[in-house]
Amino acid sequence: MINQLLALSRVNKQLVMLFVDSVLLVLILLASFSIRLGYWYIPESDLIWAVLGAPIVAIPVFVRFGLYRAIIRYIGFKALWAIAQAVTLYALLWGVIVFMAAIDGMPRSVILINWFLAIMVIGGLRMVGRWLFLEIAISNNTSENNNVVIYGAGSAGRQLSIALTQSIEYNPVAFIDDNSEIHRQSINGIEVVSRDDLERLIKQKNATEVLLAIPTLSRAQRNEIIHFLEPYQVLVRSLPSVSELAQGKVKIADLREVSIKDLLGRDPVVANKELLSLNITNKVVMVTGAGGSIGSELCRQILFLKPQVLILFERSEFALYSINKELSHIAIPYVEILPMLGSVNNRKRLSHIIQRFDVQTIYHTAAYKHVPMVEFNNAEGVINNIFGTLNCAQVAIDNGVETFVLISTDKAVRPTNTMGATKRFAEMVLQALTLSQSQTEQNSQDGAEKDSAGQYSTRFSIVRFGNVLDSSGSVIPLFKEQIKEGGPITVTDAEILRYFMSIPEAVELVIQAGAMAKGGDVFVLDMGEPVRIVDLAKKMIHLSGLKVKDKFHPDGDIKIEFTGLRPGEKLYEELLIGDNISETDNPMIMRAEEEMLAWDDLKLIIDELERAIDSCDQDKLRQLLIKAVPGFKPQCEITDVLYDA
Repeated sequence: MINQLLALSRVNKQLVMLFVDSVLLVLILLASFSIRLGYWYIPESDLIWAVLGAPIVAIPVFVRFGLYRAIIRYIGFKALWAIAQAVTLYALLWGVIVFMAAIDGMPRSVILINWFLAIMVIGGLRMVGRWLFLEIAISNNTSENNNVVIYGAGSAGRQLSIALTQSIEYNPVAFIDDNSEIHRQSINGIEVVSRDDLERLIKQKNATEVLLAIPTLSRAQRNEIIHFLEPYQVLVRSLPSVSELAQGKVKIADLREVSIKDLLGRDPVVANKELLSLNITNKVVMVTGAGGSIGSELCRQILFLKPQVLILFERSEFALYSINKELSHIAIPYVEILPMLGSVNNRKRLSHIIQRFDVQTIYHTAAYKHVPMVEFNNAEGVINNIFGTLNCAQVAIDNGVETFVLISTDKAVRPTNTMGATKRFAEMVLQALTLSQSQTEQNSQDGAEKDSAGQYSTRFSIVRFGNVLDSSGSVIPLFKEQIKEGGPITVTDAEILRYFMSIPEAVELVIQAGAMAKGGDVFVLDMGEPVRIVDLAKKMIHLSGLKVKDKFHPDGDIKIEFTGLRPGEKLYEELLIGDNISETDNPMIMRAEEEMLAWDDLKLIIDELERAIDSCDQDKLRQLLIKAVPGFKPQCEITDVLYDA
């Protein structure tokens, strides 16, 4: 019968509860009279209506206090307090009405007895219902896949255990805590053990998940715990950090799979708020490539820094629609968001927008970045990454834009592919334009081209960093999808190394670096230690509660296959061209001192590139890039799909 009740719709369950309460209220009053008089009492005359009218008084009060909104199986202290308040008010109202009606034969003590019994029965019924529902739900859930271990017996862990015991999806079997003083104790009926007992819990209690419930952990501490858990075949999930938890309330919905950023092994440096706001707050800011991985995160962080106007410039209609919709829902007061469709190769469109809205700061993220894809489309890579950057930079100068920040890549350092070469060429464009502005300023007699800070009319800077986690086209989303599909995970080479940083952290550093620019600066972000991609794949498999399948473990779950380096792909990446670097105010941002090519010299190569593109001369295009970009050594032959050798 209880299973049938559980299967009812929400409205039908509420109607059943209302009917049951109505019957109980009448029976409680009859019991109250009987207790007072010492015998089973059947009311007569006016008292009959007083008894039968009790639900008419009580039900509106119960509805007002939300007694029929609470879900029985999840009822807690707050709901019980609401029941006590509702019953008390009902008992008082009923007593007042009865005495105002001057009904004969009404003992005053019945009011007190009725109040006490109503609290016991109405509240007790709900607690019994909660217990029955949970017991049945748990008995119906016979799967062993939901036995979980909570790592951390602190406040967050205790709150999480309460939430889990009220659910039908999880069964907490133990706490793990590093505090030896509480080992073998019980919290909420759950034993606290040491981490050394994990293997026993997996074997004896069929634990298949470990939930990290220590939101105050530093990244290094979290990394150490995850490293400990990695060999065990358990799915690892965690609560967010304290800053991410809403109002300190821990919910099952807060749990998330452990992300790779938890394994970076270092804590992010606290941002300089003054640097963050310098080029953004109360200014007109434009982001090119606003719908991309980096561009969209830039837009999010810029929005919270309260610019006057935020211009989202994007060639993809869907990407622009998505980021505009997201930001519009945030609704920061007094910030105007303008979604603008357009390509960086449309110089007139760029000029019109920048001039119309008097843009002061530009973050240029628009670029083709997928290495093999650019190798297959060499000319388009040059057009978008080089000429697109050139268009934006020259339009910025023409319209007096104060700050221009180019998002570059570690693949621009001694590149082995067209994508890296075009990004390094884009860096050289900004450096050459900086030199040109400097010479113009020196030749100016009145110094009219200087801004109020004594800098050149447009301050160009470049921020160079490695891979960002979960960016479009990166290995992280690919590996997640491959694991979800049951494998195999494809890795190009067993020795391939990459630097990684979370997108929000990279963007925050980009904003700070741009604020420190003097003109032509190349900023390099501290990416930490490089990570072997194959090790990354193994960690993701293990943290998903699965095992690597190889010749040593033929019974594993996910196989790793090596496919060979793709066109233009390097085994490892670098961040610096030379060794001449200096520190900045932020320990995670370095300033690289690199040689700049004069604009007149670079312009000659640009003109030749344009002619090579117009004539579809792929060989000429490659030779010009080799000539212009220091250290460019193509890793593969020309693989452009239109190339005719």
